Amino acid sequence: MTPELEALRDTARQACWSHTTMDPALRGPCAPELAALFAAIGEGVFLEAPFHVAYGRNLALGDGVYINADCVVLDTAPVRIGRRTMLGPAVQIYCADHAHGLDERRRGLERALPVSIGEDVWIGGGAILLPGVTVGEGAIVGAGAVVTRDVAPGVRVVGNPARPI
Repeated sequence: MTPELEALRDTARQACWSHTTMDPALRGPCAPELAALFAAIGEGVFLEAPFHVAYGRNLALGDGVYINADCVVLDTAPVRIGRRTMLGPAVQIYCADHAHGLDERRRGLERALPVSIGEDVWIGGGAILLPGVTVGEGAIVGAGAVVTRDVAPGVRVVGNPARPI
């Protein structure tokens, strides 16, 4: 990891810590240090604590987004969350995709793929969204689902790997 990236991660860690430890009455919907990191943050966004983000600068939140406690966003690539979308507790969004070959992993090679979540999506607690997926508008991702492929608009998926029901 480069010194520049490590500095960005340290800034995000500090902002997440501030969000988690700040009195909610003083913090509002999101600690100011955390909101300042985001690529975009809409009106009426609310992040429960604790919350973790790798960098913050690649995360864009639409109006009315609600993120429940213990969510993790590893935003090594752009992550877009559409308006009025709700994430249950302990949802995890991963952009980092480590090399699959042993030699490449030993050299620290990885790539980052964006994750996009449409408007009015509901993601149940404990769900995991893997690198490169898109969840379409109005979709529902069941609790504990592991989303390995795109989810079409208006579709409900459950399981590991997530499949339509």
